Amino acid sequence: MKGPLFYSKILLFGEYGIIKDSKGLSIPYNFYNGALKKDKNLSDQAKASNASLKRFAEYLSNINKDLVTFDIEALNQDIDQGMFFDSSIPQGYGVGSSGALVAAIYDKYADEKITVLENLTRDKLLKLKAIFSEMESFFHGKSSGLDPLNSYLSLPILINSKENIEATGIPTQSTDGKGAVFLLDSGVVGETAPMVSIFMENMKQEGFRNMLKDQFIKHTDACVEDFLKGDIKSLFKNTKQLSKVVFNHFKPMIPAQFHELWKKGLETNDYYLKLCGSGGGGYILGFAPDFKKAEEALKDYKLEVVYNF
Repeated sequence: MKGPLFYSKILLFGEYGIIKDSKGLSIPYNFYNGALKKDKNLSDQAKASNASLKRFAEYLSNINKDLVTFDIEALNQDIDQGMFFDSSIPQGYGVGSSGALVAAIYDKYADEKITVLENLTRDKLLKLKAIFSEMESFFHGKSSGLDPLNSYLSLPILINSKENIEATGIPTQSTDGKGAVFLLDSGVVGETAPMVSIFMENMKQEGFRNMLKDQFIKHTDACVEDFLKGDIKSLFKNTKQLSKVVFNHFKPMIPAQFHELWKKGLETNDYYLKLCGSGGGGYILGFAPDFKKAEEALKDYKLEVVYNF
């Protein structure tokens, strides 16, 4: 048995903001993927995945039945026969490792599933998002459901607000452009839950809430609009502002050894860094008006280009 592939995702804009209704833009990232597989002789890694699937199946058997039901019997049977999630998606890196797994399980075991081939109305997208949010909460404590949605549909998703999401098109990449969006490997695994609780704690302060609304969300929304319109000049201006706000107000989410690097990008304008996912480690997202310059400035780090301008 080998199931279909589900890809990783990158939330280009909207981390933390979408919790408070900012815009967001999430794109599939085909470099990493995962699929359900069965094997008689499991490696240690596959054994760990199999055990985790067992706990997940238990959780799914108690999920809100009005929202979604699963063929739990078939799922448990497959788990007993050595099913695991075979994935190249790094965990704790902000590229949606649990999202791809959730999408794969929904695709194979959900009753009356909404398929990618039907006309995806806003109501269907919101229903899928609600199902995925409930499913993925098993891994994160609280999930927006966007990562699995992206992985399941393999389409860019525009988040206008919590209640308004749509599949969208993004401008075609430029093959000869100098600018790029890239991933920088921090070399540290990030944990989502502790980062989200720091954020929620900060949200209790009025000053932080105001900053979120007046600066963070304002620049996030502008970045999404610029990106979709293909207004690169304005995009870099807004990304720089966003990078600055994150540096000043989201310090705990930036691994300490990257504080100087972050600041240097803002000073030289060679690159601007932002969080990829919840931060705390994993990947850091970079935007460079001239990727060659950024590469030179960051030559000690592993970079992966995600999108060319």
